[in-house]
Amino acid sequence: MMVKKLFIIILLSSLISCGGGGDSPGTSPVGSSSTSEWSIDTNFVADGGPGKDGIPSLDQPGFINSNEVTYMFPEDLIVGVKIGNQIKGYPHKILDWHEVVNDSLDDDNFVLSYCPLTGSAMVWNINNDTGNTEFGVSGLLYNSNLILYDRSTDSNWPQMLMESARGSKKGTIASQKTLFETTWQNFTEMYPDAKILDVNTGFSRNYFDYPYGSFRTDTSLFFNVNNQDDARLHKKQRVLGIKEGSSTKAYVIANLSGDLEIINDTIGAKAIVVAGSANNRFAVAFERMTADGTVLDFSAEFNQLPIVMSDSEGNLWDINGVALSGPRTGEQLKQPFSYIVYWFAWASFFPETSIYQ
Repeated sequence: MMVKKLFIIILLSSLISCGGGGDSPGTSPVGSSSTSEWSIDTNFVADGGPGKDGIPSLDQPGFINSNEVTYMFPEDLIVGVKIGNQIKGYPHKILDWHEVVNDSLDDDNFVLSYCPLTGSAMVWNINNDTGNTEFGVSGLLYNSNLILYDRSTDSNWPQMLMESARGSKKGTIASQKTLFETTWQNFTEMYPDAKILDVNTGFSRNYFDYPYGSFRTDTSLFFNVNNQDDARLHKKQRVLGIKEGSSTKAYVIANLSGDLEIINDTIGAKAIVVAGSANNRFAVAFERMTADGTVLDFSAEFNQLPIVMSDSEGNLWDINGVALSGPRTGEQLKQPFSYIVYWFAWASFFPETSIYQ
């Protein structure tokens, strides 16, 4: 038993970038460099342990058919990205070990990042704003969250801010692509023909094993964060966080209806809709105002996944915010600044957040 515990300690201290490692959690790695180089509080910038690219990004990812996958269980989580008629799935089991995937769909380049320590997945467009380049794992963390770097300017990008905080790109905001997270069982039922990230990555990793022990369910943190809000929710509660201007709100996924719930809401001045399911462990958010200025109200559509909602115009909308039938067929709703994340991380980045009741 002692040998196993020692192995876990060594693994955490030597492997982890978006988590683990370090005898002084929260210690800033900035050293003598000017803190004015950063647009964030460097007191909460920490060295994750293995250094730059110590966690290798996947730059030429391979994919297999979903019926060829042997390493997933029904309740395992997976990130889905759908562009046009093409869809790919990125299991947490692989993202836990790599954190950054440089990829494309239908010749549309993007970077998918996942931080195991904050439970946050995001997809950014690769364009002029981001430098038309690949991204990697910097080895640094901010509020326990992954900091990416771009390979054209070496600028640093805290994932949950979606903005460069240091380098020639400082102040540049990336644009977010739509994604969804759900269980493997639900994903394959919705999209049985999807391509799934292959475990044959070219790296020697045990993708059947979660590398962070009990972190997903306990109350521990490896690194200091700006604000801890334990009174309202468990640290590792999965929430959908939404930010509009200075207003932020969190929706607890486990508190949503089991099968499906649709919430027509307003955050700041923005009309939004949240669609989610406690049983299928997903939540997505979209703006309710369409391109022509119409503000829609939505209702749940049960047992039709990937369709999740309809509106008074007779449109049926899927989990990606795309109208699959009705007068708006092919139209896609805009996504607000939003993503699924552990409660402690959302509260540390946005301390004034409210919680949807």
